[in-house]
Amino acid sequence: MIKKCEHPGCTKAGTCRAPKTRDLREYWWFCKEHAAEYNKNWNYYADMSPDEIDAEWERETFGIADKDKDKTNKNEADYVKFLNDFLMGRDKFDTMPVKKTVPAQIVSALKVFELPITASWREVGIKYRALAKKYHPDTAKNKESATMEFTKITTAYETLKKYFNK
Repeated sequence: MIKKCEHPGCTKAGTCRAPKTRDLREYWWFCKEHAAEYNKNWNYYADMSPDEIDAEWERETFGIADKDKDKTNKNEADYVKFLNDFLMGRDKFDTMPVKKTVPAQIVSALKVFELPITASWREVGIKYRALAKKYHPDTAKNKESATMEFTKITTAYETLKKYFNK
């Protein structure tokens, strides 16, 4: 259905829509000439204070409100500091004191594999396979010490397997 141009006194067909509000849910229907005139004079930020305009711009551009900017900047600064400390002092991260939330038996099991507390299950598996191959009683030269070492490695692996829910 073709609508009539909504500009007062115009009898042409309203084929072009123009926004009534900022939320862009309602529209005027104008002819081409009146739509161009309306759009030229329409101000999206009309009836908004400079602070509201800044907040709208921040939200549309970055997805955050002005009031959250301080929190976001602090979080970014903390993250940048963490990355910098991590990259520039990697040796310190691997020897950081153990947090008390990790059970002692897990820490001991990781020490058997000479892995840091931040080790992943994949790293544990790789280290286990290498040590098991080295100390397996069937392939080792000194069978007695290899059996004891292999038992220690297997026990540590089973402990970590439970810890990682595998």
